[in-house]
Amino acid sequence: MGIQPNKMLKELQVLRTTSSMRQSSHQLTAHLFLLAILTSGCGAPARSESAAPPPPPVLVTEARTADVPIYSEYPAQTYARDFVDVRARVDGYIQQWLFRPGQEVHAGDTLYVLDKRPYEAALDQAKGNLAQSEADLDFAQKQVALLQAQANLGVAQANSVKAQQDVDRLAPLVQADAASKQELDAARAALGAGQATVRANQANVDQARLSTRTQIASTEGKVEALRGAVRTAQINLDYATIKAPINGLSGDTLVPVGGLVNATSAQPLTTIVPLDPIWVRFKVTETEYLTFKKRGNLTRSELTLVLSDGSEFSQKGRVENTVNQVDPKTGTLELQARFPDPQHVLLPGQFGKVRIETNLRKNVILVPQRAIQQLQSLQTILVVGSDNKVELKTITTSDRVGDALIVDQGLKPGDRVIVEGQLRVRPGMPVSPAPYKEPAGAMSGKLGG
Repeated sequence: MGIQPNKMLKELQVLRTTSSMRQSSHQLTAHLFLLAILTSGCGAPARSESAAPPPPPVLVTEARTADVPIYSEYPAQTYARDFVDVRARVDGYIQQWLFRPGQEVHAGDTLYVLDKRPYEAALDQAKGNLAQSEADLDFAQKQVALLQAQANLGVAQANSVKAQQDVDRLAPLVQADAASKQELDAARAALGAGQATVRANQANVDQARLSTRTQIASTEGKVEALRGAVRTAQINLDYATIKAPINGLSGDTLVPVGGLVNATSAQPLTTIVPLDPIWVRFKVTETEYLTFKKRGNLTRSELTLVLSDGSEFSQKGRVENTVNQVDPKTGTLELQARFPDPQHVLLPGQFGKVRIETNLRKNVILVPQRAIQQLQSLQTILVVGSDNKVELKTITTSDRVGDALIVDQGLKPGDRVIVEGQLRVRPGMPVSPAPYKEPAGAMSGKLGG
């Protein structure tokens, strides 16, 4: 055909090379397409993993200084200082019972009435004896016997004077022989008899005066004794009505109606417990007592009584008394506080706690206890810096005040302390802080130490 073999071989090689290049081009295109698909499928997660998450939210409170009262609590028990056993003062049978157990009574209220008839009879008899003695006294005071003796003395004195006059008249007549000597002797005898009668009657007057004086004094004494007997009978009659000596809450009766009561019985009829005021006793150590005395706040500080259910008694109390010695076994001293109880809420024998202010810490920083992390003896706290990043600080605390602690070292006023959200953050992490709202009463002073 006129074609050379070498030329044909070259053309065949060119064709093979061209075909191989086309095949390789198709394969490269396929690989690039597959890579594009894989890249498009994995592109979104790659971009998500590379994006930064938002800062976690935390609640913070700003550290501020304040004057904080420190309180201490002591176990306490209520008691009634004027607890009274109601007893009978006279013997008798109970006729009436005029109260019920647990009833509030007032001083002067009638509780029991005994059989009054024996005491009414005794009073009538005493009054009769007194009336008789008063009549005797009146008779003695009139001095009838003395007056009679004085009258007799007057008659004798008059007769003696007449006899003296007769002697004086006859003596000159006898000397003048105008009268007989016999008449003068008779007149002198009559004078002597009259004078003797005067002396006898004078003695009777003195005797009557002494006797009358003695009788008056004796009768007056008897009258006073009988008046005392009347008063005693009246008192015994009054004692037959048994009344409440004080205000308070009555107990159960221990002797029923119809029962015999005895003035010397060891068993009381009932008991009365005063509830206003109510007294509370508690004990402090010798060191605490000395501290109170030095500060002068033992009797000035108001006391709060915390009841067994955790509630606070509405009335405040004050320390009124201390016992006169420290208990050598326990090294404590008993204090006695007085609490008004107009509503009669408390009863003797209840247990609770007495809260008293023991110190006043000035310019201290309080931090909620939940914000503090404790690891053995190390206390740490997380704060938010000015760049909203978390910082770790080591602190030292002392007194506990309610749900908070006083920070002595490691914190300064103005620091933003993380109270909630500590477990979601770590030092150096940015956060989104928000103000922490303190629960009502959580930072109120309660305990010291």
